[in-house]
Amino acid sequence: MPKIKIVTDSGSDISYKNEDLYDIEILPFKIALSGESYTSRIDFDNSKFYEMMEAKDEIPLTSQITSFEFGELFGELFEQGYTDVIYVGINSEGSSTYYNSVMAKDQFFEDNPDAAGKFNIYCIDSKTYSLCYGTAVVEAAKMVNKGCDAKEIVKFLRERLNKTVAYFGLYTLKYAKKSGRIPSAAAFVGEILGVRPIMRLFDKNIETVSKVRGDSAIIPAISEQVAEEIDKSLPYYIIYGNDSSFSDEMATAMTKLVGYPPSDSYQIGAAIAANAGPEIVGVSFVIK
Repeated sequence: MPKIKIVTDSGSDISYKNEDLYDIEILPFKIALSGESYTSRIDFDNSKFYEMMEAKDEIPLTSQITSFEFGELFGELFEQGYTDVIYVGINSEGSSTYYNSVMAKDQFFEDNPDAAGKFNIYCIDSKTYSLCYGTAVVEAAKMVNKGCDAKEIVKFLRERLNKTVAYFGLYTLKYAKKSGRIPSAAAFVGEILGVRPIMRLFDKNIETVSKVRGDSAIIPAISEQVAEEIDKSLPYYIIYGNDSSFSDEMATAMTKLVGYPPSDSYQIGAAIAANAGPEIVGVSFVIK
């Protein structure tokens, strides 16, 4: 009988609750800040990380998950009797982590030729960040619990990830300027004039699609854009940072426009906060 394990990395921003509830294996990223090394989800939670960023006033550096770490995990799961491992990783454009998983897969079967035909490893590049793949991973884990086979789950993941989009807005340009996501001159002018970017995340790319004047314009701009593109037969999700009131406001605005509430909300972790900062709100959804 198949025994399937769903694996992802901490860039997925899956909650501790869902990690435990659906038995998802989450490999943590290492974070360097002020010369100190930390392990996400172990040495700090999201709130603590935001405090660390503010106190240090610098951009943390995220290390890739190594092929050695993947290799160790694949070996452990094989020994535990799993027949299928499905790994969904952070955007390969932003990290070599996905490629390291593929390298580890190849090395595993080279070192363990007896595993061929008994053990399958599927490595999937999400082409995205945060809840855009975290939500798909949770749904995949639910499919495991329902008794779906690995090929069916992999098919679902590829289709869902290819149609998942996120729009989000930044309440400050401080961190995006430091990380290089927004040029320094544009960020300076934006802060002076109160201009806030609305950004779109899809198919490996993050782009600024519009700009609004003032914080109060962020949520209406995002919710109206999402309402035009969303497949209303499927759930949508809220992304937020250090202020849960933004999540509540976005949920209210979206419910009014599309007629049903979000399925869940995801708080951004270190991988996203390091580049965008913790003052953020957005929506992830499946396009028509």
